[in-house]
Amino acid sequence: MAGSLDPLAREIAVLSRAGYPLIYVVTQEEDRALRLVESAAAAAKKSIAKWSVSVGFGDASDDPTVGHPAEALDHLGESEEPALFVLLDLHPYLKDPAVVRRLRDRLVPAMRRRQSFVIIAPTLEMPPDLEKDAAVVDLPLPRPPELMAELERVARSEKVRLNPDVAERAVRSALGLGLNEAGRVFRKVMVLKKGLSDDDLRLVVEEKKNILRKTDVLEFHELGESLGDVGGLGELKRWLQARSRAFGQEAREFGLPPPKGLLLLGVQGCGKSLSAKAVAELWKFPLLRLDVGALFSSAGGAPEAAIREAIKISESLSPVVLWVDEIEKGFRAVEGGGDESTSRVFGSFITWLSEKQAEVFVVATANDVSGLPPELLRRGRFDEIFFVDLPNQHERLEILRIHTKKRQRDPDRFPVLTSIAKQAEHYSGAELEQVVISALYRAFADGRDMNDEDLELAMKQTVPLYRTYEERIKWLRDWAKKRARPATLDSTVLDLFGA
Repeated sequence: MAGSLDPLAREIAVLSRAGYPLIYVVTQEEDRALRLVESAAAAAKKSIAKWSVSVGFGDASDDPTVGHPAEALDHLGESEEPALFVLLDLHPYLKDPAVVRRLRDRLVPAMRRRQSFVIIAPTLEMPPDLEKDAAVVDLPLPRPPELMAELERVARSEKVRLNPDVAERAVRSALGLGLNEAGRVFRKVMVLKKGLSDDDLRLVVEEKKNILRKTDVLEFHELGESLGDVGGLGELKRWLQARSRAFGQEAREFGLPPPKGLLLLGVQGCGKSLSAKAVAELWKFPLLRLDVGALFSSAGGAPEAAIREAIKISESLSPVVLWVDEIEKGFRAVEGGGDESTSRVFGSFITWLSEKQAEVFVVATANDVSGLPPELLRRGRFDEIFFVDLPNQHERLEILRIHTKKRQRDPDRFPVLTSIAKQAEHYSGAELEQVVISALYRAFADGRDMNDEDLELAMKQTVPLYRTYEERIKWLRDWAKKRARPATLDSTVLDLFGA
């Protein structure tokens, strides 16, 4: 096979030559998949035939196979020559026992004749009857060379001269899009701006965000929060800073694998989600949020396809931070013997966590560890599991100062912050933030600036979550003693762990 053959086309050609009678290509990009199959057929020295439900084989206006997949399979069964038979609209019919039976009957003769049936579909609809005879190929999103070729094609069409540096950044900005989507984005920018300059690249990114918003389970988050916005959690911060240079070729040459990710467990409102956002800002990586709950509630009834698409997009954007918020909400049912679909999605996700090679750093957060399947906590899924507890006195003061400064006030003007930090023993970071906000509301209503009395009163009026969930928090601390690493190494927190 030619060295310049696309890796996916090469894989399809190899599968066909190896005798796989059924190859299932999962992709939304039908045109791109067709081009790859055509290249694979040429490389394998086989003919190609294409069928769709609307035009049949497209070689006659009275084609009897139009709208009749069973007849199309019968027609293909008469062919003796080595070939790839491309079936474009077959996946909805794989719920029909007659069609599945017809296809199964054709597989053994197809192997003898060096033939393969290639199903191209946006979702994987594989009946159990066909699983052992099929090879499933997930078509990845286009790589930079493919996007560059598409950008150059659009530029020629629009008669736009490309600056090589701008073109390279435009391609990087378009990672995560399909080839047709990227082409439309490039063309829209060139039509609007009569060219493509550095200043126009933000439009490429904005268009990409608009397209990815169609994905219910994955969303872009703007960078902004830094580790400086996170109060305390010194051990977690040190761990992250030590891995700032662990991505890229230098780290690979040193013998380091790409960091896999973190699981942040702990008390609600203590900075887990904020830390996830701060990781992306620290490393200057894009930040994607995966909504695990939405996988099962709003993924169009196809959670397995949704998780594959989310993984595909994440890997195409690498290096990237993938934030999985409240992971227990999606996978709680697995532990309780949930449905088969949930188990398969969970299995796909933890297998990917263990085996991924792309620089996708996963930060998963969880409030309720009792709902997490044990398999998720096994070493190898994440590099480290951190326990985020209620802040100690030093951390409480740091958090109060951060939120006072965030509201354009000088923390040094409020000596009462030290006293509040000492008194607010069981307050979470979110509750301490609310103390500052409530004090500001009181001052604003009185038509003056905030003072120490406002802050002290706001603290006394705030009821911490600890009072309601004391037993649960104590249980969580006890659970974490031997299973997680404390995000804070401080005498106060160590005393709590030893209590």
